Amino acid sequence: MSRYFEDFEVGARYPTRTRTITDEDHESFCRLTGYDVPLFLNDEYARKRGLAGRICPSHLIMSFSSAMTGDLFAESLIALVGLERARFLAAVRPGDTVRTEVEVLEKRLSSNPDRGVVVFRDHVYNQASEEVFCNDKIVLIRRRSSQP
Repeated sequence: MSRYFEDFEVGARYPTRTRTITDEDHESFCRLTGYDVPLFLNDEYARKRGLAGRICPSHLIMSFSSAMTGDLFAESLIALVGLERARFLAAVRPGDTVRTEVEVLEKRLSSNPDRGVVVFRDHVYNQASEEVFCNDKIVLIRRRSSQP
């Protein structure tokens, strides 16, 4: 369900659906973006560097997180204004299942009365509930009162 500016309260947290990262997801993303990096594509190479196997590119995790949070404001989103403080905290591997929890950090009305700015922190967790990624995003969101 899409939420509007008025629906978000500072401190509130919203869980998203989960997503299991398949081998096909991983390989397609690497091909599409041109990530021809052995750490992402070769299990043996990754193991020789102390990892359990190949890992997912950080931008794959960021992209999946962004898609998972889109349901929160699918119909009220005006623009993504910025991303800040992105931190990749632990490796994610093909086969891992991730979920995002969205925390509302701050909100303020815009100079335009039909919208407001909301700052969210996305926390991404793996299947063991270990936080693997977080970032703050600044979003311009329509006010409910601006709807026809």
